Amino acid sequence: MMCAAVAGQRGRRVLLIDRADEPGKKILISGGGRCNFTNIHTAPDRYLSANPHFARSALGRYASDDFIALVDRHGIAWHEKTLGQLFCDGSARQIVAMLEAECRAGGVETALGEAIGSVGHGDGLFRVELARRTVRAPALVIATGGPSIPKMGATGYAYDLARQFGLKVVEPRPALVPLTLGGEEALFRGLSGVAADVVARCGKAAFREAALFTHKGLSGPAILQISSYWRHGQPITIDFLPDQAARWLVEAKRARPKAALRTVLAALLPDRLAETLADRLGLPGELGGMTDRALEEAGRRLSAWAFHPNGTEGFAKAEVTIGGIDTAGLSSKTMEARRVPGLYAIGEAVDVTGWLGGYNFQWAWASGWAAAQAL
Repeated sequence: MMCAAVAGQRGRRVLLIDRADEPGKKILISGGGRCNFTNIHTAPDRYLSANPHFARSALGRYASDDFIALVDRHGIAWHEKTLGQLFCDGSARQIVAMLEAECRAGGVETALGEAIGSVGHGDGLFRVELARRTVRAPALVIATGGPSIPKMGATGYAYDLARQFGLKVVEPRPALVPLTLGGEEALFRGLSGVAADVVARCGKAAFREAALFTHKGLSGPAILQISSYWRHGQPITIDFLPDQAARWLVEAKRARPKAALRTVLAALLPDRLAETLADRLGLPGELGGMTDRALEEAGRRLSAWAFHPNGTEGFAKAEVTIGGIDTAGLSSKTMEARRVPGLYAIGEAVDVTGWLGGYNFQWAWASGWAAAQAL
């Protein structure tokens, strides 16, 4: 919709095809129905890609301020929630309505609820077969997203189309997705509904936000963020007490020698979580009866508690897809395929995945705008 609107307003004749019966369905469910439409801290280093520099050009030429200005022009009230995340005060439908209005201003024709048949290319024109007609154009933009949230109609169609034209695809996998626990760690699923402010780490990546225990494993913003960096077989670590000094339990022993470890933890963490962690640490009795070394080791475990996820909840629960159409075959300035003139790929279909919190929408707006400038 962004690409179509901008191209239309540049005088291009545009047909926007969507097999859904209404546009912007993923926008409507985003941000709890209020659409986290951008992030004021958008920067290239907050995106994952096989080419970490690919997103720099588009993001630099169409920034979050540019989209905010568009939102303001349409009189949509918004607010910053946390960490630079911007949401509509009202409904996500306002963003869809804004994009529809921008498309109308560009004279964009829409074909909603139409299944796409074959797609071909010849004599300098792309051919797309619809149910009742065949359309031809000198340019074709792939903007069908990734397979995350299939109940919304999401599929891997973009990848099939890209491969048809000789473009490579980086292995797609679920991102911003809950992680599942099994084996001995399954006991933590008994904490379903318990949340805590933590630092989650995987490799060099670290995020401080809330973690949530679920009946399947781990979720919450910190876990969704770290899931984009996690690969099967890797551990993740959680610092349950990021504000505590290294020897805080030894200091607690001096201050409250008769207190139990469970009691001390319960003053800082939800009761059920404190009880489970204390049981797993295996230090019964009063703090005064424990050695400093044992308490230091307990503190270390609490600051880097290792979990070994056995998987994720998959594309069904993933907010986005990591991987996608290989950026090596695309121009970072125009999003055009290097070897297929007139073919473009934008948004989630491309191997560019942002952090949680409006970054993926900003990539959609920026990559769509970049392609529209070249159409």
